[in-house]
Amino acid sequence: MIDPQLLRENPDVVRQSQRARGDSVDLVDAALDADRQRRSAISDFESLRAEQNAFGKTVATASKDAKPALVAEAQDLAARVKAAGQAVTEAETAFDRIVGSIANPIIDGVPSGGEENFTTLREVGGKAAFDFEPRDHVELGELLKAIDVTRGAKVSGSRFYFLSGMGARLEIALMSMALDTALAEGFTPLITPTLVRPEIMKGTGFLGEHADEVYYLPADDLYLTGTSEVALAGFHADEILDLTDGPLRYAGWSTCYRREAGSAGKDNRGILRVHQFNKLEMFSYVLPEEAEAEHDRLVALQERMLQACELGYRVIDVAAGDLGSSAARKFDIEAWVPTQGTYRELTSTSNCTTYQARRLDIRYRTESGKTAPVATLNGTLATTRWLVAILETHQQKDGSVLIPDALRPYLGGLEIMEPVL
Repeated sequence: MIDPQLLRENPDVVRQSQRARGDSVDLVDAALDADRQRRSAISDFESLRAEQNAFGKTVATASKDAKPALVAEAQDLAARVKAAGQAVTEAETAFDRIVGSIANPIIDGVPSGGEENFTTLREVGGKAAFDFEPRDHVELGELLKAIDVTRGAKVSGSRFYFLSGMGARLEIALMSMALDTALAEGFTPLITPTLVRPEIMKGTGFLGEHADEVYYLPADDLYLTGTSEVALAGFHADEILDLTDGPLRYAGWSTCYRREAGSAGKDNRGILRVHQFNKLEMFSYVLPEEAEAEHDRLVALQERMLQACELGYRVIDVAAGDLGSSAARKFDIEAWVPTQGTYRELTSTSNCTTYQARRLDIRYRTESGKTAPVATLNGTLATTRWLVAILETHQQKDGSVLIPDALRPYLGGLEIMEPVL
């Protein structure tokens, strides 16, 4: 959730963020009112508790004749204390509900508006051009016997697929190269659970307006994760972290699941928008004042991967209305997809400031000895979708595909993928 102190001391910052996101500004005033009621209820409770404690001493020292009346009065006071305690619980629940529906305040400079209002920060590499009619990744996948969407649909339904032969090998090579990149930068590898408890899913902010994207298993009360970010955030829930030696950085390898609700008729062909895929996700726990520098660091690693795959791409500053509730800023990297004549997202990296840590109670100890929420960041380093851009960008006229130099060591030195007759 957002910082209650920021809400009280500078509500206009929160209002401006809500406005930029296209979210309800009235929620801020409702939260302020709920906060006042919560603090008033706490004050009333503490006052009554103090009165009860003092009265208890009076009862203890009273004469035998005076005690019956005093005991009756004490019982009345105890009932009032209990009612006040209940009022505190209700006020805190109301406050948490309202504040929990306010998205993370955006960082200065984030563009206002929706999905189409992003700002392009830079374009790197050229847009692949051919002296022949390029094939899309599905046709290439069929020629190479690397992608089989027909059998995927037969077995599991639409938006499922098989990676076979060189398709499977290419994905493993890509993920392995990403893991080596993360290891060289001090990330600890984790293979994460893909089923998590509701409190972890909620804590990371995935059960808000996009909850319909998440698969839920009601018999077990567990959620399938759409990114290992969820498990990586929950890894240190309810803990006090030692960040004296620097950030804690993890690289989570997992299969991911998304319902793709509301995307009927959108990107139906191929493996751009699917229900199941693999991903290597970076996740950092850092001091709040170091979060923006860490964000740039994650983007630099993502760009290193895109360049290693010899892909043309652009980096965009995602608009406020397209951030999701947890991110205060998000940079996407989109690769050029030749047959679509446009850039398509391959990576996202988000600075969630202290939003997730407050919800999951992840703290560090300050110099004063008190605890405070850490900042969390996440970013994709490789995922199945990258195969789309790699196949289409490096295709040859005969349907073969050149393998980027950096990936060849992970494929036994193989230089080219040939069509399978």
